[in-house]
Amino acid sequence: MGLTLKLGLLSTARINEKLVAGARLVDEVEVVAIGSRDLGRAEAQASSLGVQRALGSYEAVLEDPDVDAVYVALPNSMHVDWSIRALEAGKHVLCEKPMARSVEPVERAFDAAERAGRVLTEAFMWRHHPQARMLVDLLPRVGELRLIRAWFSFPIEGTGDLRQSAELEGGALMDVGCYCLSGARLVAGEPVELFGAQVTGGEGVDVRFTGVLRLESDVLACFDCGIDMAGRYGLEVVGSEGAILLKDPWHSVEPELELRAADGSVEELQAERIDPYACELRDLAAAVAGEREPLLGRADAVGQARAIAALYRSAESGQMVVP
Repeated sequence: MGLTLKLGLLSTARINEKLVAGARLVDEVEVVAIGSRDLGRAEAQASSLGVQRALGSYEAVLEDPDVDAVYVALPNSMHVDWSIRALEAGKHVLCEKPMARSVEPVERAFDAAERAGRVLTEAFMWRHHPQARMLVDLLPRVGELRLIRAWFSFPIEGTGDLRQSAELEGGALMDVGCYCLSGARLVAGEPVELFGAQVTGGEGVDVRFTGVLRLESDVLACFDCGIDMAGRYGLEVVGSEGAILLKDPWHSVEPELELRAADGSVEELQAERIDPYACELRDLAAAVAGEREPLLGRADAVGQARAIAALYRSAESGQMVVP
C-alpha cells in the first residue's frame, strides 16, 4: 500500500483508546487529530493517547487538510448526520456501530458517500477478526443450520451514561444487542420474521432486550442483551450434526472456539490472536486505497438497521413483525 491513511477522531469517547491502540499496530493508518466541543477534553485525550493535534470542534477536524478520514464515535443519534458532513467535506468515514436504528438514515449516508466518491463503513470490529472468518469456514462441519443463540450484557453503574438516554438513541439493543444481530446475520442471512421484548429504564431506553428471529432457510435465532445485568457474552451455532461455540465473539480478545460433534466429542480451536481494531483499520485503509471493497458496506449496514427497526416495532406492538 502507498501513503499512510491519516485519521481524525470525532469526540473523546472512551472507545478512542482501543482504536488508537489498534492503529499503533498497523502501518497503514495514523491517528493525527482528536476533535471535541470542549478543547480541554480534546487536549487531555490527545496527550494521554499520544495524538499530535487536539481541535476544539468537530468542524475543525473536517476542515483539517491533513485528515484523510474520520472515525465517528459520537452518540448514536449523531452518527449519520456527522458521517454525511464528513463525507461532504471529502473525508472517508468509519462510523461506530450501530449506524442508525432505521433504514432511511443509513441509505442517506451511503448515498452521500457515493456522491462524494468516498468510503463509508460501519465499525463492527469483531467482523474483521480471524475468529469470525473461522466461524464461517467451520459451518459446513455442523451440517444444516438449525439454531443460533447469542448473548451480550454488562452493568452500567450509576446514572448519566449516554447509553441510558433515549434522546441520544441509547439502550441495550443499540449498544450490545446489535452485536448479537450481526452474528446471526453473518451466519444465516437476513431475518424474515422478528419478535422483540424489552424492559425499559434509564432515561427511557431498553435496559434489557430479547429477540427471536426466523432467518433464511428456517434457521431460528434467539438473543438477549442488557445494560443492567452481569457481564456475559457468547455466540453458539447449532446444526443437524454439531455445534460451534464462540466464548468471546464480540471483543475477540480470547478467540477460542469449541466444535462439538453429534457424538459428544469436543474439538478446541484457537483463532489468531490479533487486535480486532487493527484488523478493522487495515480494511478501511485497503478500501480507501482502492484495493478492495470494505468488508461492511451498504448492504450489511442496511440489513442491520432494518433488523433493529423491526425489533423495536415488535417490542412496542407485542407482535411478530416482518422487516
